[in-house]
Amino acid sequence: MARRKVNGILSIGITVFMLGFSFAGPGKAQAEDVKELIETKCSTCHRFSGEPKSRLELKAPDLKWGGNKYQHEWLVGFLQGKEEMIYPNGYRWDIQRKKTDHMTLDAATAEAVAQYFEKNLLDPRVEKDAFSIDKLTQREVELGADIFKEYSCLGCHQVKEDGKKIGGPISTTLYGAGKRYNFDWLFRFALNPQDFTPHSGEYLADISPRKLRHLLGYLMAQGVDNYPLHVPWETQAFKNGNPDKGKVVYKQYCVQCHGPKGDGDGVGALGLTDPPPAKHSQMALSELPMDYLYNVIYYGGKSVGKSPNMPDWGLTIHGQDLPDLIAFLRANFKGGDAPAPVASAGGDCSQPRKTKAAPANFQNKQNPVPDNKSSIEAGKKLFHKDAKPVACMQCHGKNGDGNGPLGGGLKPKPRDFTCSKMMADLSDGQLFWIIKNGSQGTGMMSFKNLKDKQAWQVIRYIRSLAK
Repeated sequence: MARRKVNGILSIGITVFMLGFSFAGPGKAQAEDVKELIETKCSTCHRFSGEPKSRLELKAPDLKWGGNKYQHEWLVGFLQGKEEMIYPNGYRWDIQRKKTDHMTLDAATAEAVAQYFEKNLLDPRVEKDAFSIDKLTQREVELGADIFKEYSCLGCHQVKEDGKKIGGPISTTLYGAGKRYNFDWLFRFALNPQDFTPHSGEYLADISPRKLRHLLGYLMAQGVDNYPLHVPWETQAFKNGNPDKGKVVYKQYCVQCHGPKGDGDGVGALGLTDPPPAKHSQMALSELPMDYLYNVIYYGGKSVGKSPNMPDWGLTIHGQDLPDLIAFLRANFKGGDAPAPVASAGGDCSQPRKTKAAPANFQNKQNPVPDNKSSIEAGKKLFHKDAKPVACMQCHGKNGDGNGPLGGGLKPKPRDFTCSKMMADLSDGQLFWIIKNGSQGTGMMSFKNLKDKQAWQVIRYIRSLAK
């Protein structure tokens, strides 16, 4: 039987054929043998009973709630050595910062151990279906990613962005959380991690149930290919959307800012100038993607980088009312006359702005993507279709002249990228900064989820529009 030092703690390296147990045959490991394995071997590092203790007093994670915690398939694979270790610097990083190995079992024994966990290692505090993330949407997953950073989870846990690991390697990696943890356990743990690992660096966050749904939804989608996300606007409720009933909803909630005819002249507009409420009557809402309309109403303006004065109506306008409201918007607001460009004396087409200047380290940035057809075409595709939360052309227009479906209702008018004088005055670094951060006091939202390379490709494209 091999023995090795791991993290300064004496542990036993074993494989199942070294155990000396007599199994009934492949896939038929006896329950008493599994119990003996757990009590005599696994317990040298893990605890299976007793009150929760600080991680800094343990050798390895407590497993007295292991039957609640782990998904069956993942646990069986982990016990066979098919899954990577989840503590990048070892469980006891305070003793030695080193990734450790784990004992491995054959398939039959791993299956028997997982079944033993699920039958015997259950925590009564973990309730079945106590919380739900049913009908989780793509936008909720994205909001959950933001919350993960907002609540400092990234300080201790690693996730992946663009295939690269980011985050502090202190606790468990979470880029495979969705195929590792049972949701009921993850929810109960999130309510108060100190209930499971007191005084171990875990902290209790002040988080609302709605934000918790987004955060947990994000985690449960990690590592899961083709996670089954809900697409509300493809449901029967939206197919049954009634514009006439939606008109009533618009009057109840929307006219107070956007005005009775959608002219942006509601009573709320008297005190909202930076930016003012959108003029729906000048917008081609009928041409907007359904996901954008749904998200900006349900999750609020700030969720898509627009005005924080636009509330998140999802908890207020619900049931059939929301599909009816969107049906009304699309049926009645199809765009007014595009405002004529306002040129200053001498035919200057530049558009005065009070846009915040980018920091100096951005102002001097040069576009790192090559100025060639490939980069321009990639930027064009993003501009016209793929950029999220909404394609650039929806505001800036198909020709980049600021006359997009949304452009007519925004004040100030979206930038006219065909104006060579204006574009010459804007550095690549300034454009990159605005794309990533938005522009306060205008309709320009932040595209923070756009990859850096994609933002630079968009800049290549819009520069090609200047005449």
